[in-house]
Parts: sequence; C-alpha cells; structure tokens
Amino acid sequence: MATTQERELAHKPLKEEVYDALHRHIIAGRYKPGDWLRQEDIASQMGVSMTPVREAFDLLVSNGLAERVPYRGVRVREMSPRDIADAYGLRLILETLAAREAAQHITAEQISRLEGILAEIKQHIKIHEMPLERQLSGEFHSVVAEASGSDLLAKLYSIVANAFPDWLLYEAIYLKPELLTGTFSQTYDELKAILDALKKGDPDQAAKKTMEHVLDSGKWLEKYLDIPAALLREKEEFAKFMIQIKK
Repeated sequence: MATTQERELAHKPLKEEVYDALHRHIIAGRYKPGDWLRQEDIASQMGVSMTPVREAFDLLVSNGLAERVPYRGVRVREMSPRDIADAYGLRLILETLAAREAAQHITAEQISRLEGILAEIKQHIKIHEMPLERQLSGEFHSVVAEASGSDLLAKLYSIVANAFPDWLLYEAIYLKPELLTGTFSQTYDELKAILDALKKGDPDQAAKKTMEHVLDSGKWLEKYLDIPAALLREKEEFAKFMIQIKK
C-alpha cells in the first residue's frame, strides 16, 4: 500500500507535487507565517533532490504563499492586516466577476466538474480533512474562474486566491473544533447556491451568491484574525460599488 508521502508525490511533475505537499502543510499549520522553508530539510523529508524543491519554492512565491528574502532564503509569507484586507477586497471583486461571467459561458463539462467537487466536499467534514476541504473549495472557485472564459481573469484570481490567508482561518478552526460541522455545512450550502445559479445561467444571482459567500470570509477575518472592521468595510463597499448586483 502506498504511503502518504508516495501518494503526495505521484502523477504530476515533481515540482508541482512538492508544491502541493508544501501547500497542504501550510494550510494545516505545519508551516506558519514567518517560518523558514529549508530546502535541504524538505528535500530529505520528501525523498527528492533539491531541484524540484527549489522549483516548488518558486511556485509558492509566485502564487503568494511564500516570500523570498535576499541572502536568507524563502519563508511562509507574513501578512499585515492591510495585506489581508487587500486580498479580501480583490477576492470579493474577482470571484464575483468570475461567477457573473461564468453564468453566461459555463459548459456542461465544467458544471459536471463542479458537481463532482461539491459531492466530494460533502464527504470530507472531519477535522483532519480540513486541508483537503480547503483544496476542494479552491478547486471549485478555480473552475468557476476558468468558466468565465477569460484566461486573464482566471490567472488574476489564482494569484489573489493564493494570497488570501485562509490557512490562518483554518488554524482558528483547528483550535475550535466545535465550529467545524457548522462551518463546512455552511460552505457546502453556499457553494451549492452558486452552482444552482450557474446551472440556471443567471449572472446576477451567481454574482449575488458568490459575494455573500466571500462576505462570510470577512466575518471570520474580523472575528478570528482581528482584522480591523473599518478596513474590511472599506473593501466591501468598494467591491459593491465596482460590481453592481441587481436585487
């Protein structure tokens, strides 16, 4: 039977598999903001050469999860409250815009992929499965961005989504496991509402349900990461101004 490590490092280019593994470790809180990623240690732990680890570091940096410090190395990105609020505001705009466009361009194959992701999310509600749930939720939104029909919008969304510190929110849930079932249930219901609007080809409803979904993240940022309410409201008002949604 394959080990967890062997399952992590199979089927994709090695640099992407190492990136995925490190990504999951960051989400799970094994690597925290400010922690240094030691190339030799990680290569040894994963049983690979340093080349794919170095390439995976490049992916982490380009996707906003890590930062390269001259003459020192690579560490998990530390974000100020302003950084987090900026990522939140951009996510509000880009996710909502992507959903609106996707309602007009989504294909039957993409709808099928979203249905499959939702079905899998419903099966993974245990605390040790949180990194997988976050990954599946991310895949859902990435498919929606892809369905917008705009390669540029999909790429911009990918960068912003990876910069958004949801791994910090997941750590908060780790510390309060009683929140788990309600949180996952709410996430599932919100994503299903988005998918229903996409299947109906309703741009305004898809945008509305998506904005409501992201706004819930804002509540968590304020409650569990102590992001100032004024910063979050500023971003929310700007996003609502930029993307007018019919009632």
